[in-house]
Amino acid sequence: MSPRSIRVRAADGLDLHVLEWSRPGVPLLFVHGFGNDAHVWDDVAPAVVPHYRTLALDLRGHGDSDRDPQRRYDYESLVRDLEAASEALGIERLVLVGHSLGGRIALLFAGRHPGRMAGLALVDSAPELDPRGVLRIRLDATRRAPVRFASPREYAGVLAGVYPAARPEVLTRLAEHGLRREADGHWVPKLDPAWRELTRVAGREQADGREEATTRSLWEALARVTCPTLVVRGAASDVLSPRTADRMVDEALAHGRLAVVPRAGHSVMIDNPEGFREALTDFVLGDA
Repeated sequence: MSPRSIRVRAADGLDLHVLEWSRPGVPLLFVHGFGNDAHVWDDVAPAVVPHYRTLALDLRGHGDSDRDPQRRYDYESLVRDLEAASEALGIERLVLVGHSLGGRIALLFAGRHPGRMAGLALVDSAPELDPRGVLRIRLDATRRAPVRFASPREYAGVLAGVYPAARPEVLTRLAEHGLRREADGHWVPKLDPAWRELTRVAGREQADGREEATTRSLWEALARVTCPTLVVRGAASDVLSPRTADRMVDEALAHGRLAVVPRAGHSVMIDNPEGFREALTDFVLGDA
């Protein structure tokens, strides 16, 4: 099942690339994490197509979406993109599924627009992150430095170090969609290099305590979410701790439930696509 590619106007005059698998039904919109793109959901999207209008977007500076020449890659700009894109797509009420960074954006959107939410799934994403995993992600961003590659296969070899649990065919797909070809025949990552500077800035903010304000605002947003909400944690995640996941479901969310996916770390849908698909479909087909 192949989605169609469309472009929609987002905030700040930028265009975002969106994959659309189907049009009937309540919209279900996937939002990827840092360094990925809309195709990271290719293994799960077809499972919900018969029941939802199924879409996935590329965040600004990722995939085939526009890069921001002013480097506005902060949370507020990304939430404004989600608001503008949903309006451009004619979406009023929706289910949001967000991984990592995309989960935080989805959470902030849901906290701002609780009445528009038919459901929310936060995939290894939380107001409070384990510092071990945050450090690893920053190191991974360095490993995926914007160098040139002779072929997508060469890049897939680099991704194998970033996602050691992923199957070769998944890595091949990630590499093919994550690169663009230059005029001289070499391949370069689509991710805007400015995003890597953002990760370094985030590291400095965490070191001097400015991350605390972000964490507080995310917990406050979570408390405003009233729709059924699924918290997905990879069993081997070093980003979302069991303690934080339990706190989200047991204390913060009005209608929350937890799914722990085995044989998966932080990148749940990459490490164990079948396990993630089962957890998500059990939720959205039964509760949303």
